[in-house]
Amino acid sequence: MLSQFKRKLACIDYKSIPRKSIFLACLLSHAALAAAPASQQPKTAWYRYYDSKGVANISTSVTPNHIRYGYEALDQNMQVIKRNKPYNAEADIRQAPKRAAQARQIESDAKLKRAYNNSRTAALKKNDALTQINKQLAFQQDQLKQLQNDRILFVRQEREHFRKGEPVPAPLKAMLANNQKNIVAKKDYIQSLQNNYRTTAAQYNSIISRLKAME
Repeated sequence: MLSQFKRKLACIDYKSIPRKSIFLACLLSHAALAAAPASQQPKTAWYRYYDSKGVANISTSVTPNHIRYGYEALDQNMQVIKRNKPYNAEADIRQAPKRAAQARQIESDAKLKRAYNNSRTAALKKNDALTQINKQLAFQQDQLKQLQNDRILFVRQEREHFRKGEPVPAPLKAMLANNQKNIVAKKDYIQSLQNNYRTTAAQYNSIISRLKAME
């Protein structure tokens, strides 16, 4: 259809047509070209780049030098279809850490989305996790209190032997030493649970914030 339109325009005797009509015909011609299907649009036939000396290099495929210097895509009539900027290795290297961090962030966000689906689910899991830690804390603190009460009893027995001028029995010494060891271990474990509580809360707060940002 487009080729028929061009042939008709070529056969017209423009000398016998007013200028306004010629102008209108030109507009129609441009409109027809613009409306042509994509299959009739110019296709890339050549790739041209200019090296450091300004010499033009043309080929039918893109080479590393094309990418290095930047290149133009040309049609069969050597008309520029598209221009591509030169590859900047230094800029690419500078951006590499940022791209890597972004990739890790995207991957991490995707894992969070799969694990929690939304911030509300994460908040529920946070409450469950902290509740379990609190239960452990309460249990360990009760055991510590019992150990401390036992120590008070053992110390009283030890002092009674001192008051009477009697040697402290070996079993009592062993119970005192074992009791002190258990109290220290229990306090350390309680401290570990408290640290775990704070860490878990902070981790879930971060997860919830990230999920809210994605919602």
